[in-house]
Amino acid sequence: MVTIKNFFKKASSDENKEKLLPNDYDERKGCCNCFSPLNDRFTSFFNNLQDFAKKAIEMGRNDPRKIIFSLKMGFALSFVSLLIFWKKPNDIAQFAIWAILTVLVMFEFSIGATLIKGFNRGLGTFCAGMLAFIFAQLALWAGERERVVIVVSIFIVAFFGSYLKLYPTMAPYEYGYRVFILTYCILIVAGNRTREYNVAICTRLALIALGAGICLLINISIYPIWSGEDLHRLVVKNFMDLANSLEGCINGYLSCVEYDKDANDSEYNGYKSVIESTGREQTLLGFAIWEPPHGRYRMHKNLWRDFVKLSSALRHCAFMVMALHGCIQSEIQAPLEKRKVFRNELKRVGANAAKVLRELGTKLEKLEMLDSHENILKEVHETAQHLQKKIDHKSYLLVNSKSWEIGKPNINSEDSSSENGSENLPLSSRSRSLSETAIDISSLQANWPQLAKESSEFTKSSFRKQNQWPSRLSLADGSDIADTCEMETYLSASSLSLATFASLLIEFVARLQNVVDNFEELSQRAEFKEPDVIIPPSAIKS
Repeated sequence: MVTIKNFFKKASSDENKEKLLPNDYDERKGCCNCFSPLNDRFTSFFNNLQDFAKKAIEMGRNDPRKIIFSLKMGFALSFVSLLIFWKKPNDIAQFAIWAILTVLVMFEFSIGATLIKGFNRGLGTFCAGMLAFIFAQLALWAGERERVVIVVSIFIVAFFGSYLKLYPTMAPYEYGYRVFILTYCILIVAGNRTREYNVAICTRLALIALGAGICLLINISIYPIWSGEDLHRLVVKNFMDLANSLEGCINGYLSCVEYDKDANDSEYNGYKSVIESTGREQTLLGFAIWEPPHGRYRMHKNLWRDFVKLSSALRHCAFMVMALHGCIQSEIQAPLEKRKVFRNELKRVGANAAKVLRELGTKLEKLEMLDSHENILKEVHETAQHLQKKIDHKSYLLVNSKSWEIGKPNINSEDSSSENGSENLPLSSRSRSLSETAIDISSLQANWPQLAKESSEFTKSSFRKQNQWPSRLSLADGSDIADTCEMETYLSASSLSLATFASLLIEFVARLQNVVDNFEELSQRAEFKEPDVIIPPSAIKS
């Protein structure tokens, strides 16, 4: 009997354990779930740290100058920090932080930026020191009213310093005004605390001058980085990018491929870097004009403003390439058959224009003048003229020729010969234009359903989903009651888009003349070297 009771007690205890096991499992699972978000955060942080390290290493590989600049900064600060261990006089070790702060603030990536920062700091510090010396003497003479003189002087300096830095022409010296106000406040307060105004002012000015000298010496003597060279490379890059973008736009338009507006294609969008480079050019120009003659620019005059002027002329051409790119993205497109008519002329103009841009970029990179015996724009002007003549000859493909008045008989004319000649022509031919006589419009009207079908197929294959033109909707539906007027309007607009593309390309060629003129002006003022004359082998033998 006891055995049976023990058996049932054991069975009930086992059932209770089984009931508790799921709850125990859920508690453990919930405990693990509490730590899972924390684990995800650590994993995400570690992955972000790895990505940051990879990008930092890649940045140093792409531009080793950034690593060199960091090494120079570390060396300059380490060298100035030796002033901390200066024994006599004690004031140098006590105020060595001024030299360290000067190096930290002045040391910039390029020489020009360092010089303009040093000029602002030097001028602001000098003016603040002179005013501090004057007001310190007035404070000492004031006796009991010393505090009033100090407070009033700080107000005057802060007011005029803050007001004058807002003057438009003082924008480049904004940092100097900040240094002026800050230095004056620190000098006058430190002098009042030690009661030795002259010693505090002179010691700080000497340490600031020492820090600036060390900063300039290290930055210029060890692998100097010049803003002028960066500006030169940027303008050369703009020439090459615009040439690639021009060829890409023309090839893309003539191939009539589907264009993805969300894609970031550098072949098309090279003109964007030219247009958006204005701010960087102005920044580099502000630094470059402070740099002394150096390297291969040693014998040249101050040519940096002319570089920016040349890039501005190139930017006017980039606006035309942006318009050409807009034709590729437009909702109304010319049929492929009409593009093929002008294909060769458009490609020649684009190739020759890109060739001119690349040649100018190469000459600018070498600081070399153009050949005075050759006209660099001769070929591109000739191809543009051929394109214009082709447009004039095939103008009936670009406009609606039904409304042309050319070829209509003159009712008031008394010339019997012209009247007899017009009577021999059919009535439908009398009211036609000359271009309509060359291409039989009646045959086009007879084959209108087939043309509508081809237009619908071209629309479906060449465009993504977009707002449909009404006639295109009727064409796509295959409706037999499509409005002929709407259809003609759409086809006329699609033909005009081709005329727009061609006219923009001709305008681009016209604007190249301004680029060449600015380049020649730059080469003469900067005294570029003469181009290398290549003597043909036949001349050497003779």
